[in-house]
Amino acid sequence: MDIDKEVQRQIDIINRGAAELIEENELRQKIAESLKNNKPLKIKAGFDPTAPDLHLGHTVLIQKLKQFQDLGHSVYFLIGDFTGMIGDPTGKSETRKALSHKEIEKNSETYKNQIFKILDKDKTNVVYNSQWCSKLSAGDLIKLAASMTVARMLERDDFAKRFSSNRPISIHEFLYPLIQGYDSVALQADVELGGTDQKFNLLVGRELQKREGQRPQSVLMMPILEGLDGVNKMSKSLGNYIGITEKPNDMYGKVMSISDELMWRYYELLSDRDMDEIMKLKKDVENGDIHPKKVKEMLAFEITKRFYDVETAQKAEKYFEEMFKNRDIPEELTEFEYKAQDKDVWICRLLKETGLIKSTSEARRMIKSNAVSVDSEKIKDESYMLSKGFDYIVKVGKKKIARIKVV
Repeated sequence: MDIDKEVQRQIDIINRGAAELIEENELRQKIAESLKNNKPLKIKAGFDPTAPDLHLGHTVLIQKLKQFQDLGHSVYFLIGDFTGMIGDPTGKSETRKALSHKEIEKNSETYKNQIFKILDKDKTNVVYNSQWCSKLSAGDLIKLAASMTVARMLERDDFAKRFSSNRPISIHEFLYPLIQGYDSVALQADVELGGTDQKFNLLVGRELQKREGQRPQSVLMMPILEGLDGVNKMSKSLGNYIGITEKPNDMYGKVMSISDELMWRYYELLSDRDMDEIMKLKKDVENGDIHPKKVKEMLAFEITKRFYDVETAQKAEKYFEEMFKNRDIPEELTEFEYKAQDKDVWICRLLKETGLIKSTSEARRMIKSNAVSVDSEKIKDESYMLSKGFDYIVKVGKKKIARIKVV
């Protein structure tokens, strides 16, 4: 084996979709040593069981764990049943409500059932931080608290904002990043994964490991996945999420509802396809060789299959075709053949020149009022372009509908 080439291959896979890696040279050295000694690295990611269900936003980290697993490393899926009783203060403007042990225990079980839709059950170490945290004495906690100053804690943006606006910060909230860091000490983690909003907590792990004479963990931060609206973080409270326990028809349909632009981000962060294949698909869409809807269908099928099976995904695909793609479309349509001067045509110009709308300004108004759809999808962008070489079902308002072939 050419170790240098294998290290580079692993680094390329690890860096896919990542927001930040601290420190890459450290991780290169760890991987090289792992290969030479045939000893897998310990990869850790923690999840507090604060809600019973996971959504695709959570699976960004789980997908990355799967990549490490496929590279031959040891994955530790850490369920924060101890930290869950504290409540992660990250990004919060007020103290979280503490969960009961019963709630955490119930949510933990559902997590275990859900993660093995992605991770290999036989190769995954599921651990609970109560295993070591519950054994900490009062003296141990005081020693742990002494490793960090209040000034250092207030460097955190969320704590700083709350402090400056005279909002209360409970002392136990300061313990959260320390306990998360202590988890890395207890596991002797080589790498810890987390979202970009977890940077402070992840770096605390490095500091505590150094204090304990351990080699500091490398930190890999993944971006926060946008929800269906393409703007806000995927969240149940915002209603812009795709749950991994959703009914297959709903899961498939929700993926199909994302914008063409957001689709590529979902591909990078959620798909098992390699980046070369994804970039080729993107280039083919840009060149007009394949319709973006077809590429989105491939993504919807892949994600639905992951959490169910091929047959179920096929049924969801068929259901979508029957119930959504052909919704409200009469058997006999007015048909146009539109000759495009370029490879793409502006939706407003097409609407005007096919006579569906009198002017481009009217077309803009209709788009703003959500009255224009293409292939049963509402068009929200006034600059939307249609690609040459495809047929489209275009609907304006409730009555005007036509099949337009752009040539």
